[in-house]
Amino acid sequence: MRVFVWLAVLLAASPALAQTPGGPPAVGVVTVEPATVTESSEFTGRVQAVGRVSLTARVTAFLEQRLFTEGTEVTAGDILYRLERGPFEADVARQEATVADTSARLANATLQLNRAQTLLQTQAGNRVNVDDAMMAQRSAAALLSGAQAVLRQGHINLDYTEIKAPISGQISRTAITPGNVVSPSSGPLAMIVSQDPMYVAFPVSARVLTDLRTRYAGRGGLNAVQVRLKLPDGTPYDQIGKIDYVDPSVSPGTDTILVRTAIANPVRGTPEPGRPVDRLLTDGAFVTVSVEGIKPVTSLGIPRAAVLADQGGNFVYVVGADNKVDRRPIQLGQSTPSLAVVSSGLKQGESVVLEGLQRVRPGIQVNPGPAGPRPPPAAGGR
Repeated sequence: MRVFVWLAVLLAASPALAQTPGGPPAVGVVTVEPATVTESSEFTGRVQAVGRVSLTARVTAFLEQRLFTEGTEVTAGDILYRLERGPFEADVARQEATVADTSARLANATLQLNRAQTLLQTQAGNRVNVDDAMMAQRSAAALLSGAQAVLRQGHINLDYTEIKAPISGQISRTAITPGNVVSPSSGPLAMIVSQDPMYVAFPVSARVLTDLRTRYAGRGGLNAVQVRLKLPDGTPYDQIGKIDYVDPSVSPGTDTILVRTAIANPVRGTPEPGRPVDRLLTDGAFVTVSVEGIKPVTSLGIPRAAVLADQGGNFVYVVGADNKVDRRPIQLGQSTPSLAVVSSGLKQGESVVLEGLQRVRPGIQVNPGPAGPRPPPAAGGR
């Protein structure tokens, strides 16, 4: 008795499947209607820093101070290391004295040249003396230029005793600690990796990239798409990027083209002085890249569950005005886990079988009724 009660309740809950024994099979149908969808394509990408700098010593000297906290963010222009300055200051003082001496010699040679040129206008003048004085004056001028160049190099070397951050970003641990002698051959002292914005590079097959360009050709090309990310744990990233670079050649080994987007990587929370800053994108991490159209498009759509497939491709069962079933091949466009976007094969207003698919075949007559509501798609489906 309980079985019959349960069966009656089930049939009442789905009127489209209730039928008279011996009559045409009952099926649930849906109407082909326009649907608004956001076109998207997913790829696997890798986060890349926009800037990356290895800090090296430019002169040979003792490393006296490290002025940063390892793992924190620094700003362009910050002093990160101080080297021993004494020898370079003494060298600058010596070069300044040399410049002063050669400057005095040039002044004297210029005076002697002026006297010789003045005497040349009198009986005591001698052309040879003028030529000798001119040569001495020019030689002194050359010596002064050389001394000034050496002094400029001395100031440059003195400035190199302060190693500054050339870019803003997160700094790594130090490779050499204070008290050691460093030189240009010592290797990197530390590395700075820029943090905001970040690049995300992802390979796209040549065929897919051509399809993307064709699809958005009338809407501004690749400028008509935006890029969204999913973090390594699957969490959606809340910033939107734009494609800013496409490689000019196809990789011969993989038949892919590298595409790159720039995306913001803001600070999370309130930064504390001397403490690492929290950002979600990390240089080198893998992320899921979703390339989406900026504006949704309207296309004909049906529930994904109504679409069947075999070796011939995708197809649906259409119920005509005489309630007879017709097998209809279709072409799908950009779809979602619950919605199938139909690019060709169906017309608006046609009825497609959604429930009772196992009881239909082409040419039979059915008893159609509205299909019941569909459950939400499982998370992560596509």
